[in-house]
Amino acid sequence: MTSNRYIRQTSLKEFGLAAQQKLEEAKVLVVGLGGLGVPVLQYLNAMGVGTLGLVEGDSVDLTNLQRQVLYSENDIGRPKIQVMLEKLKAQNSGTYFHAYDTFLTRDNALRIIAEYDVVVDATDNFATRYLINDACVILDIPFIYGALHAFEGQVSVFNYKDGPTYRCLFPTMPSTAEIPNCDTHGVLGVIPGIIGNLQALEVVKIITGIGEILSGKLLLFNGLSQSYNKISLTAIPANLNRTRLEDSYGQEPCVSVTSITVNELQTMLSGSKSVQVIDVRTAREYADYKLPLTLNIPLDELENRIQELNLKQTVYFLCQSGKRSEIAIQKLGPKYPETVFYNILGGINTFLATCT
Repeated sequence: MTSNRYIRQTSLKEFGLAAQQKLEEAKVLVVGLGGLGVPVLQYLNAMGVGTLGLVEGDSVDLTNLQRQVLYSENDIGRPKIQVMLEKLKAQNSGTYFHAYDTFLTRDNALRIIAEYDVVVDATDNFATRYLINDACVILDIPFIYGALHAFEGQVSVFNYKDGPTYRCLFPTMPSTAEIPNCDTHGVLGVIPGIIGNLQALEVVKIITGIGEILSGKLLLFNGLSQSYNKISLTAIPANLNRTRLEDSYGQEPCVSVTSITVNELQTMLSGSKSVQVIDVRTAREYADYKLPLTLNIPLDELENRIQELNLKQTVYFLCQSGKRSEIAIQKLGPKYPETVFYNILGGINTFLATCT
C-alpha cells in the first residue's frame, strides 16, 4: 500500500489523515449486492474502509445487468458474492472482507450485524428491511437506508444517536398484496447508482464525523426533474426501546425452496409425461409471452383458485424472474405438505436469455 493512494481525499483539510485512519479502522456491513450494494461497495472499498462485510444469497441474472454494473454477461448464473469478492479484491488488496453467502434471516441477523459499526440496507424487500432495522436498534448500530422506484429514490440514516428508526417512518410492514412487484414496477438503470453513492457518502460521514448526517431527514430524489427534497422525521421513543426481534418477518427471502433449471423444464415439456406448470404472472404478462402447456393463475389469485391445481401431482411454478414463483411455494407449501412444489429458476427471463 503506497502512502499516497488516498492523497486526493487526505489532502482535503476537512478530511485529512485522521479521517482516513478512521475509515481504515471501520467495519461496514452491506446487506444486498444488487443495484444499491454495487456502488456502495465499490466506493467504500476504493476509499479505504478497512473491513467490509457482504451478505447475499442470490446469483447474477441477465436482468441485473441493466443497473448492477459491476457484473458482466460472463457472470450470469454465478453467485453474486463470488463475483463481487473477485472484483473488490482486485480493486483494493488492502481491504479485509467477510463474505456471508446467505440471505439475512431472523436466525442470523443479530450474530452477523453485531460485528460491525455501520450497516447499509441495500436490499429490495420489506421483510429484510424491517429485520435490519430491529436488529440495529437492539444492537445500537446505525444503518443507512436506500430505496428505489421507477425514476425515484430515497435515502436516510436510521438509529443514529437516538434519531428516528425505520419504524418511525413506516410503523408496520405492508402485506404481500400491498407490496409493488419488482417484475412489473421497474427502475431506470442509473437511479440505483445515484442512490447507492448517496448511501456510501452517509457511511463515510458517520465514520469520519465530517458533514451533517442525514438522520431525522428523508432525502427524496426525482431523476426526471433532477430534484432533491428533504422531509423531516421525528423519533418515536417506543421504537428506540426494542429488546427482541419479531417472531416472524413474513416472507423472508431465505425460505428454502426447491428449484429446477429452465433446461430441465424444457426437457420435461418436450417429453411424453404430463407436467403441471403454473405461471403466476399477471394475465397481461402471460398474454404478452407464454410457454406452451402452462396454466396462468396470477399470484394474488392463487389461493382462491387452488382447486385448479392437481395437488396429487408435482406442481412447477413459473414467473418472470423466479421471485413470485418462490412466494407461491412459500404460501402453499405449509398448507399442502403432501404436495411437491418446484420453483423454476430465473423464470421467463432466463428462458428468453438461454433459449432464443
